[in-house]
Amino acid sequence: MNAQTDPRVLILAPDDNVAIAKSDLAAGTTLTVLGRSITLEADALVGHKFAFKPVGSGETIIKYGAPIGVATADIAPGDSMHIHNITSDYIPTFTLDEGHEFFQNGH
Repeated sequence: MNAQTDPRVLILAPDDNVAIAKSDLAAGTTLTVLGRSITLEADALVGHKFAFKPVGSGETIIKYGAPIGVATADIAPGDSMHIHNITSDYIPTFTLDEGHEFFQNGH
């Protein structure tokens, strides 16, 4: 990967559409990722994922050069990528509400 990338960003494989923050980055920070200039829409804490190119709803999320999930909404460059806009291919994405059979004593 010889295109310019800000040293605060990690790209794990050339076909990834996910960038990873190597340090805490504030919303509004402008970065160069594989030669593209993007501005973060939200804070990206160390280890958090964000898009550096457009990803359409239904498209596969690629990290480590492998599919990790699917976009549940259109994701613009600079948007964070997490359970609010992707589903995981590895673990179920859900929340447990009070009254659910696994909800006990607030846990």
